[in-house]
Amino acid sequence: MVEYRFPGKVALVTGSSRGMGAAILEAFARAKATCIVNYVADAGGQNERDAEATAKRLQAHGVTVHVIEADVSRYDAVEGMMKKVADLTGGLDILVNNAGVLRDRTVRKMTEEEWASVLRTNLDGVFFCCKHGAEILRDGGRIINVASISGIVGFHGQANYAAAKAGVIALTKVLSKELAKRQITVNAVAPGVVQTPMLQGLKPEVLESYKQQIPIGRIGQPEDVAHAVLFLACEESGYITGQTLPITGGWF
Repeated sequence: MVEYRFPGKVALVTGSSRGMGAAILEAFARAKATCIVNYVADAGGQNERDAEATAKRLQAHGVTVHVIEADVSRYDAVEGMMKKVADLTGGLDILVNNAGVLRDRTVRKMTEEEWASVLRTNLDGVFFCCKHGAEILRDGGRIINVASISGIVGFHGQANYAAAKAGVIALTKVLSKELAKRQITVNAVAPGVVQTPMLQGLKPEVLESYKQQIPIGRIGQPEDVAHAVLFLACEESGYITGQTLPITGGWF
């Protein structure tokens, strides 16, 4: 088993209070990176509770953990988050743009707000984080954007989500060129069906139909994505940039 090590590195994963973001950040914690948990405040306070629980779990690995609330869909909130990161840690080494939302509906039924809300978080949010994150990212740093296989092949009822993720893939390519002079690599991962809270809305028979189409024969786990993210963040991957890695078990 490959053992990644990131001592002295600072990793920020957006949308990391639970699910795939939390799994990615825990992988960094096991690799001894300083971890920054990000969440967006919700009316019931569940996201904050999840973020604090995740932080405690990460601290058990013997690393420093900070929790920062910020809505990545808001330019000013992201700017403020990056200033807090700089104040707390002196800078950033690894930025993983994971935060995302789903508002699935066919184009005919999709409202303007359902379209705009997904684009604001899933695409604008990545742009805001990359823009402000690059200001505090140390030379030789890493940006890994979480795209989706939906942004490559498109799925029925996901015009907003697929468009946003396709935009993330294009943004990744452009940023890889713009930040190359600082030896900062910018890559994306494109997960397929992964067992996260986002899947809870799917009917069991739909999930089973997806599983039957996956050559590996199982639904992906958050750890499958986390392992790929750590590879793209490690020093040895420094000659890989501008790429999108599908993580699908052979699906598509």
